[in-house]
Amino acid sequence: MKSFHPRLVLAVLSAGALMQPLDFFIVNLALPAIRDGLGTSSSVVQLILSAYASTCAACMVTGGRLGDLFGRKRMFMAGMIGFVLASVLCSFASGGAMLVAGRIAQALCASLLAPQVLATIRTVYDAADQPRVMSRYGFVIGLSPIIGQLGGGLLIHLHPLGLGWQSIFLVNVPLGIAICVGAWFVVPESIPPRHARIDFPGLLLLSVLLLLVICPLTLGRDAGWPTWSFVSFAASVPVLGLFLFTEKRVAERGGDPLVNLALFRNPAFSIGVAMAFLFYCPGAILLAFGIYLQNGLGWSALAAAGAIVPYALGFACGPLLTMPLVRRVADHVLTVGIATQMIGLVLMAASLLNAVNPGPVFYVGFLAGGLGQGIAFTSLLRIVLREAAPEMVGLAAGTVSSTLQIGAAFGVATLGGLFFFVLDGAGFSAAAYARAFQVTAAAAAGCLFVCLVLCLYLVRRQGATAKMLERVDAEVASES
Repeated sequence: MKSFHPRLVLAVLSAGALMQPLDFFIVNLALPAIRDGLGTSSSVVQLILSAYASTCAACMVTGGRLGDLFGRKRMFMAGMIGFVLASVLCSFASGGAMLVAGRIAQALCASLLAPQVLATIRTVYDAADQPRVMSRYGFVIGLSPIIGQLGGGLLIHLHPLGLGWQSIFLVNVPLGIAICVGAWFVVPESIPPRHARIDFPGLLLLSVLLLLVICPLTLGRDAGWPTWSFVSFAASVPVLGLFLFTEKRVAERGGDPLVNLALFRNPAFSIGVAMAFLFYCPGAILLAFGIYLQNGLGWSALAAAGAIVPYALGFACGPLLTMPLVRRVADHVLTVGIATQMIGLVLMAASLLNAVNPGPVFYVGFLAGGLGQGIAFTSLLRIVLREAAPEMVGLAAGTVSSTLQIGAAFGVATLGGLFFFVLDGAGFSAAAYARAFQVTAAAAAGCLFVCLVLCLYLVRRQGATAKMLERVDAEVASES
């Protein structure tokens, strides 16, 4: 591995990994321009985000297995090339349906390239170097909200080459080409000796399940909750049962299920997965925030991007505070992070009780929300995965990562739907937009409150288990 340049490898891989979250954030501030330019409904606006997150959730584990099967570098480059082509498709969209299709294609390709990054890092770097490398990698990913929100606002404001919202997708073309060239020259190929088989039935059933839940949640409100929306909800129940049955049968036959149900025999892991879901739901607040500022208050995309800076800075700085907090409060660092994020959302909602425009208290809350999310994000996966057996950590990580994406999609569908529901009932004045955002922020804080309760239980349970093991070890030592 020494023949490769580790710093260059990390630079290329980090740039590639950045594309998937970056494209989620960069679209947020462009949604009002997309809605006006294509004449789409609010439901389609939500679907532009939720379809992307849902597809990532369903396909991320399969993308990792394809890398193990055909080569990680090869799949990384194939995913990046596909991502570039899908971005071009998005930029030429003439209607909401075509744009949603392009977003699904983007997510499919992102699901192919993203899993190869961490797998390649584990191959290229020695175990002693991996904590340092992962810290730098995490910091780069933490920059995605800043780069995405500011970059998206700037592109909409500047209209490069006379382009409007299309520029946020076309910017992926030169970036993607540069990353592919870099990967070709500096990233080593790696194929593990043993790879997991692809669970096509599980992938299909999970995709159908998400479709049956997300589509009616997103489109049902605008359509007046027609019969098909309730039929879709009802159909999701037997599909869920069939998915669970299929995954169990695959495991019993010695296959590699998309979701190994044996993981959920540990109640603490199940609680951790529920926490991951609830933790990512409030991400929809950024969707509501961009629309509130631009459509409600008449701010430009660039001004709205500047307003998000406190959150983005907090999110980027949060991971830097994690280790000092771990030394003081141990695993309750996750509790601190979730509580800080929740308090931030409460402050944002409270500041709009008698106001229409965001003020100092609002921005303090926004900073706290980003800071708390940054602190908790780096600790969530570590603490939840502690409940998995060593031989199942990889499967557990894939399950938790997919759950985070499902939480993001569900949050856009539900909290985004709540924002537009309140807006429809209150009119479309500046005060109505402020009221809709206030209610959405309060609901997001409610999600985090439930997450906080689960976190307190999980951390205390793990602490009690650790003390019990210490007593057992002490007794065994004394007897010997």
